[in-house]
Amino acid sequence: MKPLQKLALAAADFCLVLAAIVIALGLRKDFDWNDMVPQFLWSKGQLTFVLGLAAATVVSFYLHGLYEKVWRYAGTHELVGVVRACILSFIPFQAIVMVYQGHLFPRSALALTLLVTVNICGGIRLLLRLASETMGRPITSTRVIIVGANDAGEAVVRDRSRKYIPVGFVDDRPDRAGIRIHGIQVQGQLDDLPRLVDSQLVTEVVLAAPPAAEVRRVMELLAGKEVKLRVIPAMQDLVAGKVELARLRQLSIEDLLEREPIKVDPELIRPLLAGKRILITGAGGSIGSEIARQVSRFGPEKLLLVGRGENSLYEIGLELPQATLLVCDVCRERILERIFEEHRPHFVFHAAAHKHVPLMEAAPAEAVYTNVFGTRAVLDACRKYGVERFILLSTDKAVNPNNVMGATKRMAEKLVAQLGHPGYAAVRFGNVLGSRGSVVPTMQKQILQGGPVTVTDPAMTRYFMTIPEAVTLVLQASGLAQGGEIYLLDMGKPVRILDLAHNLIRLCGFEPDKDIPIKITGCRPGEKLEEQLVGVGESTEPTRLSKVSKVITRVPGPAWPGELLEELRQHCLNGDQRQCRALLLKLLERAEAQGESSPRSEAS
Repeated sequence: MKPLQKLALAAADFCLVLAAIVIALGLRKDFDWNDMVPQFLWSKGQLTFVLGLAAATVVSFYLHGLYEKVWRYAGTHELVGVVRACILSFIPFQAIVMVYQGHLFPRSALALTLLVTVNICGGIRLLLRLASETMGRPITSTRVIIVGANDAGEAVVRDRSRKYIPVGFVDDRPDRAGIRIHGIQVQGQLDDLPRLVDSQLVTEVVLAAPPAAEVRRVMELLAGKEVKLRVIPAMQDLVAGKVELARLRQLSIEDLLEREPIKVDPELIRPLLAGKRILITGAGGSIGSEIARQVSRFGPEKLLLVGRGENSLYEIGLELPQATLLVCDVCRERILERIFEEHRPHFVFHAAAHKHVPLMEAAPAEAVYTNVFGTRAVLDACRKYGVERFILLSTDKAVNPNNVMGATKRMAEKLVAQLGHPGYAAVRFGNVLGSRGSVVPTMQKQILQGGPVTVTDPAMTRYFMTIPEAVTLVLQASGLAQGGEIYLLDMGKPVRILDLAHNLIRLCGFEPDKDIPIKITGCRPGEKLEEQLVGVGESTEPTRLSKVSKVITRVPGPAWPGELLEELRQHCLNGDQRQCRALLLKLLERAEAQGESSPRSEAS
């Protein structure tokens, strides 16, 4: 606030306090002006007392920062500030009154003056907010209903924007029926939402931190209605008091996952990464780039981003200018060794891999060369140059694999398990929402094109996580690595792909099979109807991390993979797709046949 504005407010407050004194004296003397005016305008000592009290109150307001406030956003916190400032300014004057035994100023009138000052100065400030909300609101303000009469819903009403008019709450809890929050009433339950949207002319519905099942129910109830759905931002913003309707984000597919939000204490991860040299392969991909983003927040000494796609690597480099970009195919063993020799990383996240199942069915040699021999090359470099920790990012498709991509990732897991090097491990998880080439972006493009949205089979299900939460758990799980273990992230419940298609279409404001058709195409090569998290002969046990389990599996003996691995490499180099597929399956069969119980089966 500018100095002249502060001066004007101070002058206004000075006059308000004088008015409060006059009103208090009037109340004390029954507004007998013949008694009031001569005594306090013609007595020098009493006039000095009155002016001093007004001046002291203004000074107290200044010291309490009341002239730094934006009063159109005033609330209880600001009102408490007014009360505190008035009380502190009145205390010394109360002492003076007691010393003079009421001859200088009536004792009861001073107490009345305090009450009137608080009401006038505080009331005018709150009126400024009310005027800002009502007179400043456009005629076309958006009328909203809030789903959830809870702390999040209360914060939305308390910090409402000029552009929005909250007209009511809905909440299924019986104890919330009919209550009011900041004057806004709970008008019914969720089932009443369609009726209320029509009767109250509502154009937006705000979901105040509901569970995923409730979000889907709201979408079904409002199907066919031209109503936007918005959701509360991150809970840390709510706690920090940053929630405003203008900042509410639109509902996204992530809100429909049946899983509790993952909360991880960053201090559990910081000791692993702070001050370390971190190398990430496949750093231009969806997972690799998110690992880079999250790792950068923990203050690594050096962040090394390795990838063979120059464009994607360049893009993440623009986000993280402090990172060192290294264009390299992980299968180029000599170039990879030179990178390790020059930079000597402490920690390696190996995310580089071919991941597209149908494409890899047609190109087994490429899948094997990158996913198997690329992993072996990185492992060899890590061991040779003393890398402290290595984390392989694996997939649920490695479980009982029936496709080439899954089989190559299973081979990579076996290589890590067999090596058993301290601090080296694999982390297995399912699909991530929004990764390039995955189902959600594909469906979104189809919706934008007017459909049809393609689904391979009505019964197909998949496990889903968001990219940030998957990476957060990977970082946390990396601290468990002892030597060759496989860790499994909590993926929640499987999601039916057909349901996912319906929800995505509704999120875009359309009706499935009415506005946007859904077409069943049949399973593609290598696809399963449902993915598994634990394979035949495997089991899991808990770790000290609630969302991470340890997979107890069979580790190949020292004789594996033997001469067959070099034979597989030659078939890859020669592009012999049939032999690559056959030999890959043979190697996995031998790994299981020669396997033994995994070491350190106790909980990590």
